Amino acid sequence: MSPNENAGFRLRSLEQENRQLRRAIEELTVINDLARAIGASLNSQDVMSTIISRSLRAVGAEQGVITLVDEKASQPMKTLVRTMVSSSEHPTYHLDQCILGWMHLYKKPLLVNDPPNDDRFQGVRWEESIRSLLCVPLLVKSELKGILTVCNKKGGGGFTEEDQRLLAIIAAQSAQVVENARLYEEEQDLIRMKEEVRVASEIQMRLLPKSSPRIAGYDIAGTSIPAEVVGGDYFDFIPIEDERLAICLGDVSGKGLPAALLMANLQATIRGQALSTMSPGECTGRSNTLLFQSTDTEKFATLFYGVLDARDGRLRYCNAGHEKPFLFSEEEAAVRLEAGGLVLSFVEQFPYEEGTVSFGPGSVLVVFSDGITDAANRDGEPYGEDRLAGVIRRNRGQPAAVLVERIVADVLEHAGDCPQTDDMTLVVIRNCKSPDAGPTDRS
Repeated sequence: MSPNENAGFRLRSLEQENRQLRRAIEELTVINDLARAIGASLNSQDVMSTIISRSLRAVGAEQGVITLVDEKASQPMKTLVRTMVSSSEHPTYHLDQCILGWMHLYKKPLLVNDPPNDDRFQGVRWEESIRSLLCVPLLVKSELKGILTVCNKKGGGGFTEEDQRLLAIIAAQSAQVVENARLYEEEQDLIRMKEEVRVASEIQMRLLPKSSPRIAGYDIAGTSIPAEVVGGDYFDFIPIEDERLAICLGDVSGKGLPAALLMANLQATIRGQALSTMSPGECTGRSNTLLFQSTDTEKFATLFYGVLDARDGRLRYCNAGHEKPFLFSEEEAAVRLEAGGLVLSFVEQFPYEEGTVSFGPGSVLVVFSDGITDAANRDGEPYGEDRLAGVIRRNRGQPAAVLVERIVADVLEHAGDCPQTDDMTLVVIRNCKSPDAGPTDRS
């Protein structure tokens, strides 16, 4: 090699080294600038928009998108979030399911400079605006959390191996930041939701009776224990004129906030109708129509509604698909109160029946939700109505509040360490008058 040729070779080598050095400096500058830009932000949309904007400048692309994906086994390619940035007037590009599938399978960079003729994606219909495509995975501990995609190299050429390497470095540096921002937002959403549920629970507890009503000769108590922070059971005592008291116990389908909202609706509806009619059947029928008209078709509620007349010791009631209450009297075996009809909100109009029973001295009425009788132990054995009836018989002479406590305690003892799966609600009413007491003086 002549001296001139040797000098030319050395010059070309130096130029190549200089280009590589400048490229390395540019890459370091891009990465450092990106780290400073996204390091302090916890807003996932801002973080992703910044990453895409810097990536477009770094590799000279027209459009970019970050797609976050769901790693759940049941939906391995479900898109959670898309963030798009474009430096052109072309229509926004949405990552194809085939590309998502490829990235889930291989979890490595993908460079496509001739989409229609790429053997890896035969049969895929590409958008006409896409001339070239470069995808890199956002990996956190080897798990695919998202995909950074840029498309259409400016100037009309294709993406290079250097572009691919730089974008892969950007993705590696950015993946944890994107994941942290997403997790932070999920945590904030959870905190807000918990606070909303806490407030809803407080509101719901205020809707329940703060104390038991006082009626001469009667002892009344009730409780409701939700399975979750809020529940779908409720009970209520509604004073009506002339020494009459309405007793309600309802159980709304479902659990949690949706059930709690419907429960509040049911309570307001029953209260409104109870004050406009003395007939339990008519009150139940009107409430059924109103609920049907204001709720979804898949929502329903069971309800026991009774009106106790303290003047003559009689109870008129209507049972809309609810658990049949126990009525124990001094002389007779337990009577089950079942007259009524369908659950509420199943059909718009229904002719609800009424029942009337004597509620004389020594009588005990126990109204309950299925959370009591369905409470199961580790063997899957439900508490059942026979156990409930036994506890009532053994404790029928106790004050109403004591009977409520003992029923709940027996249910919890039966369930053991099994978690509560349904709301448990109870109302107990005892006639404490002596057998020879006459009617209430109405003078």
